[in-house]
Amino acid sequence: MFFYLDTETTDSGPADRLCQIAFKTEDGLTVNGLFNPGMPISIDAMAVHHITNEMVQDKPVFRGSDAWNQLQDLMTSDSNVMVAHNAAFDVEMLKKEGIEPKKVVCTFKLARYFDKDGVIPRYGLQYLRYYLNLNVDATAHTALGDILVLEAVFQHIHAQAVEKFGDDAVAKIIEVSNKPVLYRRMPFGKHKGLKMEEVPVDYLKWLATTDLDVDLRYTVEHYLNS
Repeated sequence: MFFYLDTETTDSGPADRLCQIAFKTEDGLTVNGLFNPGMPISIDAMAVHHITNEMVQDKPVFRGSDAWNQLQDLMTSDSNVMVAHNAAFDVEMLKKEGIEPKKVVCTFKLARYFDKDGVIPRYGLQYLRYYLNLNVDATAHTALGDILVLEAVFQHIHAQAVEKFGDDAVAKIIEVSNKPVLYRRMPFGKHKGLKMEEVPVDYLKWLATTDLDVDLRYTVEHYLNS
């Protein structure tokens, strides 16, 4: 069974914690709640999700809550697969709460993987919502709203996976989600928009000396070695 999960957090640093979580299963369970993160929410984070310190100061902590127990129960079954967008971020937040998913699907990585020609300009959840013309009644940048969009995005991607991989679709999307994925086009700089195989080698060599995300470093090394 797939279940869809999103967290809203105090910020995106290594010490930050979740202040809202929502998850939804295919069989109808929907959980959504605010939690006291035990630390201040940054102004930058508030500007995105609109959760203030006052809104969470009297809320329970997440660990040990009913939502925590329900999520732990979901994680105990080897047949359950967690779906998240930019899943590595949510997984790290869950680990801080003593929860570690067994099987994870990342719609961000999968959207890039299936975009073989690199025609989609960005892979943000809300961007995909409108780019793919998905009809979802949901408020953006709330945990509950985002899992409703996430579900629609995943269903679109899952259909592509079934068409490509057949009965192996679930295993394959889990595999793709847990490995680096190639960029198809240069995402920034003077060669922005150029297909990666057309980017000059000298530029790729310089790029390899800079601070890159995991997927872009994998891409640069792939094309330098090919």
